[in-house]
Amino acid sequence: MIAFEDLPAGRVVELGSTVVDRDEMVAFAARFDPQPFHLDEEAGKNSVLGGLCASGWYTMCLWMRAYADRVLAGSTSQGSPGGKDLLWPAPVFPGDKLDFSLEVLSARLSRSRPNLGLVEIRAQADRDGQPVLRSTFTGMFGTSAARS
Repeated sequence: MIAFEDLPAGRVVELGSTVVDRDEMVAFAARFDPQPFHLDEEAGKNSVLGGLCASGWYTMCLWMRAYADRVLAGSTSQGSPGGKDLLWPAPVFPGDKLDFSLEVLSARLSRSRPNLGLVEIRAQADRDGQPVLRSTFTGMFGTSAARS
């Protein structure tokens, strides 16, 4: 079980990869981010993005799923108070292979809850070594003592 002590500053965790599925990507956009370049090939080609592309929120959801599967499941996670600096530096297209990772930027014990640690995490998704998603957020994890 992953606890606060397992996430020291500097730790990098590879979260796996996925290939972007066109139908799933478009269905997500139709429901949550129905901008033309996320829904229609021609609209995508005529946009500054150069083709039908994923909603950034879809890309973030793909990262979140990998994080949930490889870190949060079976951890002492107590949620997150939020994040900052959400960036989508390049568009994501159907068929792209995305590699997901996280880096622990800092980790400290809560002043008010000694059995809780606050872990600042940089989320990243890359396509061919180039970032397509970056975000920073804080995760709250119980300490080893809290899981006993």
